[in-house]
This record gives sequence, C-alpha cells and structure tokens, in this order.
Amino acid sequence: MPVSESRRILLGAGALTLALSVLVLAEPAHAAGPTGKDKGADTEQSGGGDSTGIYAAAKIQYSGAVTKDGSTGNVTSSDVNWTPPPCWYAPYLGAKDFKKKMSEQIESAKNTPGMGGTAGAAIGEMQRHYEDDYGWTDTPGYKDYNVDKDGEGMFWAAVENPDEPDVLKRGSCNDLPFWVDNGETPPAQYKEAITPEILAALAYQRMQLPGTKVTLAPEATTKVNLPTWAWLDKATFHEVQATAAINVPGFNIQATTTAKPVSLKLEPGTTDAETFPASGECAINADHSIGEPYAKGKSDETPPCGLKYLRSSGNGTFKLRATITWEISWTGTGGAGDDLPNGTFGTTQDIKVQEIQAVNR
Repeated sequence: MPVSESRRILLGAGALTLALSVLVLAEPAHAAGPTGKDKGADTEQSGGGDSTGIYAAAKIQYSGAVTKDGSTGNVTSSDVNWTPPPCWYAPYLGAKDFKKKMSEQIESAKNTPGMGGTAGAAIGEMQRHYEDDYGWTDTPGYKDYNVDKDGEGMFWAAVENPDEPDVLKRGSCNDLPFWVDNGETPPAQYKEAITPEILAALAYQRMQLPGTKVTLAPEATTKVNLPTWAWLDKATFHEVQATAAINVPGFNIQATTTAKPVSLKLEPGTTDAETFPASGECAINADHSIGEPYAKGKSDETPPCGLKYLRSSGNGTFKLRATITWEISWTGTGGAGDDLPNGTFGTTQDIKVQEIQAVNR
C-alpha cells in the first residue's frame, strides 16, 4: 500500500483526533500537543530546558492596553464577519524535550487497556513518524525525534484560542507537531502557523480601551427642550496600543495593534430626543478633541455635538449611551502591517430630564 494511502487510512481525521485525545495532547503544559483549556499561548507552557538553551516554552507576551488576565477585552469589531483566529501553531519544544514528552505519552497510550483498532494503529504510525523517519507527501518523518538537531530548531504544536466559542473551529488545528529550523518559516501547508498578523489579531482581541466618560453640560440633570452640550477633551481622548510577541530561541516576532479614536456616537436612550448632528455621530476635531465645551452665553446656540430631550424622564432617568469608534491598524516584524476592522466601545450615563420649558443660564 502506498505511504500516502496508508496515511489516509490510519491517520485520517477521526483516527488522528482519537489518537491525540488518548495521548492527552490537548494540554501542552503537560504534553507535546495542542492546547485546550489553558488560555492559549498567553499561559506559559514550560517543561524545563537543557544545556542547549532550548526551552519547552512558547509564551505569547502581551503588553500595553490589554487585559491583565489574558481574557477578551472590551472592543467590539464593527465587522460582524471578522473574528480572531480560533487556533494557531506555535513553537513548543526542543528536540530532546519533545522526545521525552511524546515518547512517554505514546508508551502510556500503547499500554492502555483496550487500546487497539484504528486509534491503536494511528498511535503506532505516529510512533514510526517520530522515531523511524516515516513520512508521507509534504510531511517528512523524523529519526529519533530529531535529537541530533537539538538546539537547531523546535517542534511546533497547535494552540487553541480559549475565547473561540465554536469547539470545532477551536480544534481545527489538528496536525501533528512538526519541526521548524531556527530562522526558517514553517512549511507552507501550515497556514495557521503563528505570524505577526495573527499576533495583531490576538492583541486586538485582548485590547482594553479606556472607558472615557463624555462631559455634559448640563451634567446629569437637564431640562426638556434644552440643548445639552457633549464633548471629549483631547487629553483623555487619545490612541492606545497593544502588543503581542513571541520570543523563543530561533524565533522572535511581534505585532503592535493601534486603536485611534475617530468619532463619538450619542444614543439618548429614548426616541423622544434630537441629536446634534442629526446622525448622532460627532466627528473628531483637528486638535483631536470631540465636540466643544459649553461656555456661558451659548445657551441659545446649537452645540456641534450634543442632544436635546423632548420629554421628561419622570421619576427615572434615560440611559445615554456614548460609543466611541476607533480606527485600528497594526505593524509587525519585517515591516508587515495593515488595517483591521474598526472597533467600538460604549458606556452609559444616567440622565435625568425635568419638565421645565424654559430656563435662564
């Protein structure tokens, strides 16, 4: 039987998935394979090291305006079709460490009572793949886990994005761990191999935008038919950056995602209101502020950014929502860079509207 056909039978999707499951390859903090429950690569994956300096760790380091616990940030993409990567491949272990972990897991699986059939055959083929130079089309095998090249590269393995709700997408990076020489890019068939662009998307996903409170005049209590001025000072309305990086022996990449505020949208919390401008979208000024502060003597003027309530809020309040739109772009290693979908983040403020038709300021 041709090698490629053997692979299709014994290492088909179902058999391979089962074999990986039996090998407990879903938690790379403990085994050489895909992650499943450990917050992805922003949780350190350590398994020791050796005299070569090749360490069993591949940690994405986040800095700047990001959540502190690796969770999803507060940015909502304006493009409903855009999502961060559900999984990716990243550097994991040097050859000696990989041999130790993988061979232990394979032996344990082979000795599991009742192990046989397709899954057992797949485990046997996997052992041949790493020990006896057994490969197939576009996927070479390894002799003794590549230990003669220890220090010259690393085995890469899959990482699941824990914030991806679709379990099938999250587990779609299901190729066996593969070797990449230091300074080289992963083979072309591994399209989900970590890149600056993927790092940029992950930084976007974890970005924490400031909860800027819009300044209002009148501030919290206004009157029916009285224009309320709204503005954001340039000192508190500025761009933010989030950086994601991988730094392991022989492989160092990073990407910085930048969010630049461009507009403010006001939603009064009731249909009985008018906004200024009519669209409710207040553009950014040349000095990077939005709107214009109220000053004495402007009570008869229409604010460049603001709103007017047409009825009282009674004994309650209206929920004024102020949403800032951010233009988002990224730059990364090697001069790479591009735009990402705009992001939005909104906050609400309670506004009490009293039934008084005229007032002197």
